Amino acid sequence: MVDRRVSMADVAERAGVSGQTVSRVVNGSPRVDPETRARVETAMAELGYRPHRAARALRTGRTQTLGLVVSTLASVGNSRMLQAVADAAASRGYALTVVTLGPEASVAGAFERLADQGVDGAIVLNEATGRVRDSDLRTAGLRLVVVDSPRDERFGVVVTDHAGGAESAVRHLLDLGHRTVHHLAGPAGSFAAAERERGWRAALDAAGVPVPDLVRGDWTAASGHGAASLLLAAGATAVFAANDQMALGLLRGVAEVGRAVPGDVSVVGFDDVADAADYRPPLTTVRQDFDALGARAVAALVDGIEAGAAAAFDTVPTRLVVRESTAPARGRMRYSE
Repeated sequence: MVDRRVSMADVAERAGVSGQTVSRVVNGSPRVDPETRARVETAMAELGYRPHRAARALRTGRTQTLGLVVSTLASVGNSRMLQAVADAAASRGYALTVVTLGPEASVAGAFERLADQGVDGAIVLNEATGRVRDSDLRTAGLRLVVVDSPRDERFGVVVTDHAGGAESAVRHLLDLGHRTVHHLAGPAGSFAAAERERGWRAALDAAGVPVPDLVRGDWTAASGHGAASLLLAAGATAVFAANDQMALGLLRGVAEVGRAVPGDVSVVGFDDVADAADYRPPLTTVRQDFDALGARAVAALVDGIEAGAAAAFDTVPTRLVVRESTAPARGRMRYSE
């Protein structure tokens, strides 16, 4: 014998409300007072009620599903953002469909796949954003929110204050007495990397100190490890790394040649990944609020879908977290022109 599926009427009876009230709660209507909403949600949990998405899609014209376009899930930042978006979507009653946009993949093809799956809108992350900006979005037919992009009237944008975070990292190192700050940059073509480089340059220019040649990495710890010898050869006593993974590789590379962090070289990262406080030494870094990014991107998209809200531009602030990888300079560095 197959158990009967729990219905809205069952939930209404348990909660002591009308079926219309249950429907409003299920569909996220604001026209329900908090106490009643809590009672209905408790009844749904007790009875194991699950909304029937297909029926709701026929009724509302929406599938309650969002798309996510990302270039790769191998990077720590993208993985953190996936989790943040998934959590925020679930809290608004939306499922999530993920499409990875490989190097040879078509942006139009990715949006077509999402449209075929009936998503109500899509969020585009980080490195994928440049390819989306360069595409003809008129054929996409999807409401979009892009994470990390310049302002664009075609879609909503949510950004981290990368430049401001980078400036705070550089000012911290200069305040410790370092003559200048070297930069281990992210990959060319990345909006986040370009903004962090911009903040680094702005802080050095504002202080009137030399701007060394940057060393470019690819977000991985391996590229940070490989950059260590170049930065040490350039006489660096302070390095701002564009993410924590590259900073981790840099710490290893410095240690392997018998130099100390922060005794010989101070290092600041960016992101404040979960393990940053457990690096050796614990890493001074710029905290990027992935949870807020995910929540604001989902809110901007869902508000557009459900209420027709205009595309927004939203900036999420950063915060410098000082730990043990930075210290006062021992003396003047050897700067190479």
